Amino acid sequence: MPVTTTFNELRKVKASLPTGSMHRIADELNVSVQTVRNYFGGSNYETGLNAGLHIEPGPDGGIVVLDDPTIYNMALAILEEKNSAAQ
Repeated sequence: MPVTTTFNELRKVKASLPTGSMHRIADELNVSVQTVRNYFGGSNYETGLNAGLHIEPGPDGGIVVLDDPTIYNMALAILEEKNSAAQ
């Protein structure tokens, strides 16, 4: 099921992730780190794949539709872990 968010919110999630999270997600999903970065708005397709990210112009950086929310959900889970550990 696709997930819809804003580009700025997607970048906020990425920026909030602890160091090493991109590698952790890539390792768990058996994809390249650059593919995970592309998922969060990167654009290096020489070493990473397109990750089903569709951006439409609009408020807050534009509307983003994520075809497969697996990476996004993993990032949110990592943020939950980070917040739980901080309490």
